[in-house]
Amino acid sequence: MPEPYLKIAKELIRAESFAIAKLEDRIDDNFARIVELLYRIRGKVIITGVGKSGLVGRKIAATLASTGTPSFFIHAYEAGHGDIGSVSQNDALIVISNSGETSEVLNLLPYLKKKKVLVVGFVGNVQSSLGKKCDIVINTGVSSEACPMGIVPTASTIVTLAMGDALAIALMNKRKFKELDFAGLHPGGSLGRRLLTTVEDLMHTGDEIPLATINDSMKQVLFTMTQKGLGVVGILDQSGRLVGVITDGDLRRGLEQTGDFFHQAPAAIMSRNPKFVNSQTLAIDALYQMEKYAVTNLFVFNGKQTGIPTGIIHIHDILRYGIMVK
Repeated sequence: MPEPYLKIAKELIRAESFAIAKLEDRIDDNFARIVELLYRIRGKVIITGVGKSGLVGRKIAATLASTGTPSFFIHAYEAGHGDIGSVSQNDALIVISNSGETSEVLNLLPYLKKKKVLVVGFVGNVQSSLGKKCDIVINTGVSSEACPMGIVPTASTIVTLAMGDALAIALMNKRKFKELDFAGLHPGGSLGRRLLTTVEDLMHTGDEIPLATINDSMKQVLFTMTQKGLGVVGILDQSGRLVGVITDGDLRRGLEQTGDFFHQAPAAIMSRNPKFVNSQTLAIDALYQMEKYAVTNLFVFNGKQTGIPTGIIHIHDILRYGIMVK
């Protein structure tokens, strides 16, 4: 027989799902007006609240900020003791309160009205003191909480969070916020690394580039390959242009094919028309090329000196940075 707490947990999930589903009817002209008002403000969207509403507010502020709407959270109590000074006339304030009677939030309204700051309420009771004093209100009320006692903030917090997500994504769409914009605000995340990191950011340059000339001996080529540790040597012609590459595999095959290996010219075993990449190419695109051509290195040109290598990138340089093919 199933444990009773399994039944309770499933009932809670159903109750919260039902509460969120009912939100769809509240995405109306009033919601659209809030999106337009917040889109037009010249400052920031500031979220405030206390208790569980404050915790939800922090998440909403973070979502807004990461999707193109400058935003931050201030605790309503701290705002009443000086932090309200961070709110300017160009900002908008979203106040969150399920009861609509939270004293710390209500105490801020006279100052905000005096400063003519736009006040948007996420309120569970639109007929409450807060609901009547906000410039515009979103109804985040629920018929009951999802816990068995009906008192623990459960359905009310998840509904408020969902409405905050809906507002953030609507504003993101209004701003025509794209994947690259998102990556720009998340440079430390995997998406940011994939969409912002170029070959130039990761490549080896200067003395780290394994190069030899077409007139060097195979002994010198082998020495360079061992010293640089990338398993490849680029072969340059007399004008310094890349005309071929020798890999450690080429060396092994060359040793098998001739007994006079070290007196050969590099041209005898090098692979011509080597694969290369531009320095401004995204690292993820360089990784795609490596996979396509089954190579572990790509020489790099900067686009201004065609044929003259300015760097080299190894597959490990890309993978080590956390960039991987999906």
